[in-house]
Amino acid sequence: MSGHGKQLLAAGHVTNYHESGKGQPLFLLHGSGPGVSGWSNWAKTMPAFSDNWRVIVPDIAGFGFTPYQDGLKYDIKLWVSHILGVMDALDISKASFVGNSFGGAVAIGLALFAPDRVDRIVLLGTPAGDFPQTPGLRGAYTYEPSMENMRELMELFPHDQKLVTDELVKSRYEASARPGAQEGLRKLLPAPAKEGVTVVKGFPATALAKINVPTLVVHGREDRVVPPECGLLIANTVPNADLHLFGNCGHWVQTEQAARFVSLVREFLSEQP
Repeated sequence: MSGHGKQLLAAGHVTNYHESGKGQPLFLLHGSGPGVSGWSNWAKTMPAFSDNWRVIVPDIAGFGFTPYQDGLKYDIKLWVSHILGVMDALDISKASFVGNSFGGAVAIGLALFAPDRVDRIVLLGTPAGDFPQTPGLRGAYTYEPSMENMRELMELFPHDQKLVTDELVKSRYEASARPGAQEGLRKLLPAPAKEGVTVVKGFPATALAKINVPTLVVHGREDRVVPPECGLLIANTVPNADLHLFGNCGHWVQTEQAARFVSLVREFLSEQP
């Protein structure tokens, strides 16, 4: 199977998604960046939950194989309404969400704007508050498709460089080199400032304090893409939040600490309210 999965229409977007398993609905929301898709972020994680959950992995509007549409304003409200549209199309009234980086911001948006549709959220390496744009986030915008450039960008993400395999670089490069893919991605990411520091803005503490669903925050201590301080801000501000900081771990928690990540999330999702 490749990044292409099934298709449905959600909030006006022909949406690519993957699904496996039965049980309580669990959405895995991907991050952003060149060549990203739900499949590239979550293919290896899906089987770890599909014994007990109905796992749904959508390509969020404008990313992966869910095409970018000219004339729309892509922002957190659009992405939240898109995921709600996916839920409606699949007849899901309430779900839990595991959000990776940008996907974590979408999960926060869902918890704030549609709390009645959200059971629990898990946030991996998720931006919050204001922080200086890192080379990894800047590189996602400035990236020009080539194998060499993709390897250079990918190497900023994990703590252990050995995770940046030829196979990973090739698959992400090929997805990033599709006609119009990088130009489309730039329309979805904050542009770096011409000079000086670019400030990345995540949800502020005042918004985070209003989240009322159980929240698990996981972050890599060596995350050089979204600073661990973001995870700490979320954990310190969301009323019902726990934080797990993984040592020897960068921005790819679900890959770098796969077994421990799965065990932690399974336990969190299985807790009785």
